[in-house]
Amino acid sequence: MNYRHSFHAGNFADLVKHALVLWLLKERQARGAVTVIDTHAGAGLYDLSGDAARSKEAEAGVARLMTAQNRPPLIDALAAEVAALNPEGGVRYYPGSPLLIARALNECDRYLGFEFNLPVQAMLAEALVEYPQAEGCEGDGYDQAVRASRSVKAPLVLIDPPFERPDDYVRSAETAAAILKADPTACVAIWTPLKDMETFDGFVRRLEEARLSRVLVAEARMRPLTNPMKMNGCTMTIINAPSGTDAAAAEICGWVTANLGDEGGRAEIWRAG
Repeated sequence: MNYRHSFHAGNFADLVKHALVLWLLKERQARGAVTVIDTHAGAGLYDLSGDAARSKEAEAGVARLMTAQNRPPLIDALAAEVAALNPEGGVRYYPGSPLLIARALNECDRYLGFEFNLPVQAMLAEALVEYPQAEGCEGDGYDQAVRASRSVKAPLVLIDPPFERPDDYVRSAETAAAILKADPTACVAIWTPLKDMETFDGFVRRLEEARLSRVLVAEARMRPLTNPMKMNGCTMTIINAPSGTDAAAAEICGWVTANLGDEGGRAEIWRAG
């Protein structure tokens, strides 16, 4: 599977991921300064008139988000960030994780995002130029995240690969385990597509074999898992999930599946291990 950020920007999976990341950041900030480490940062800001217009996924995602009524608070918080980037109305621009996080940083916080693709890394640096506490770097995000986590205390780590490589599930689990071995107080959030449960169960087993604790899985099933060739939903697997994550994930995944999913779609929040 090739999950290019630009092609899928603003789709339902972005809404799940970004709304939950914003909540995790706010929760962590309430306890003090935080460093956010992002393994696969992407460009930071996306023009939805480009690749995303061809995929039409933003039309079924963020465009419907912005016209929805009675949005719950955690969904509304993401909508407010999107609206701030589109002051003339509409939904031309959508923020990726780097820009969303950079805009929400407090004075003592820091964001460190990694991007392997050099042209995309240049766009990332441009997107973050107005945010001195946020830095976009070139490099293999898996390796760099482990190194970076050794020099900070209790980081919030986002692992969000494009799933272009067959080992992305394995490397995501191994990276999470390495980070938590070095700092058991880190909070690690891993995004994955949800195509079939066999693939995802294998990923969860790797986390369990690493004896990671407090693992929460938030599933947004947009349709029944009957066609493993399609992205039928997405998950956010959070290790060292803080108190309140269950309710936050239920609010976000529940709204997305109920308002943007097909018949038979549903949210599931459960604990692994």
